[in-house]
Amino acid sequence: MTLGLRDIDRIIEMAWEDRTPFEAITFQFNLKEQEVIELMRREMKPSSFRMWRKRVQGRTTKHIKKRTFDKGRFKCSRQRTITNNSISKR
Repeated sequence: MTLGLRDIDRIIEMAWEDRTPFEAITFQFNLKEQEVIELMRREMKPSSFRMWRKRVQGRTTKHIKKRTFDKGRFKCSRQRTITNNSISKR
């Protein structure tokens, strides 16, 4: 499978996001974690790649099985809920 520039940009964006697991990238682009690492190494400057690897290594949110929450998205307790286009007040 050949990836276009838009796909590569999206994969890099997803890989940088703390709460996007590698499994989501695999599901959407059929790339395993090792292939994502290789893509990041190939497409980024060496210093940016090292910074990304340091950030991602050991981060539990990048792997579904290591997450502390099961379903849905993580939601901060201080995050407001939005209903019918109006923000509810505490």
